[in-house]
Amino acid sequence: MITAYDALFARLFEQSADILLVGDSLNMSFAGKNDTLSTSMDQMIYHTNAVCKGAPNTFVICDMPFGSYRDEATALTNSLRVYQETPADCVKIEGGASKAHLVKHLVDNGIAVCGHIGLLPQSVRAEGGYKVKGKTEHEALALISDAQAIQNAGAFILVIEGVKADVASRVAQSVSIPVIGIGAGNGVDGQVLVFSDMLGLYEPFVPKFVKQYMNGAKMVKESVKCYAKEVQSKTFPDENYVY
Repeated sequence: MITAYDALFARLFEQSADILLVGDSLNMSFAGKNDTLSTSMDQMIYHTNAVCKGAPNTFVICDMPFGSYRDEATALTNSLRVYQETPADCVKIEGGASKAHLVKHLVDNGIAVCGHIGLLPQSVRAEGGYKVKGKTEHEALALISDAQAIQNAGAFILVIEGVKADVASRVAQSVSIPVIGIGAGNGVDGQVLVFSDMLGLYEPFVPKFVKQYMNGAKMVKESVKCYAKEVQSKTFPDENYVY
């Protein structure tokens, strides 16, 4: 799984990715915000449509933004918008056992749901920052309980974020649905990364769990610098690039 926010990158990712996640992380990657909390339903629907257009043969998950599933009625209304206004295959909501009733309500109404437990980016202000989970046995048991509650409510897949690797492995073993990790070790069923992190495009901060598979920011800046230099010197466009 990898995040995607537009048709251009979705098309590039489709060949290799099993699942594309239209993450509310776009609020940080695209909009330059400090967190995901101000992301709107309109933003998510716009970007989900773009991703589905670029990767029509790939399974696409739409993140439900902060505040869009505060109760059963709101969750269903906004999830129905995703299904009616985009070709997305699934929605993702954050939270464990306390959100299981929402998952069940959506599933009972024909909405496929991906759960998300562990470190919850939409709770960053309430928790005073991004904090790794699973550091104590009490937290480990709570995460297992969360995963089982979300599975029992009908979710078909689960993301686990920012959790100690050994605990994430225990969580994955406690349920039968696929568990996708991010910052949670390799004892789970799959991995997800934010594409701008993975490609080295986002410079302000690199999380410990991110492996950069290329230095995209350096490559882009060098390419644009070369383009500007050639324009200024009038070596571009030469005879190869004119009609």
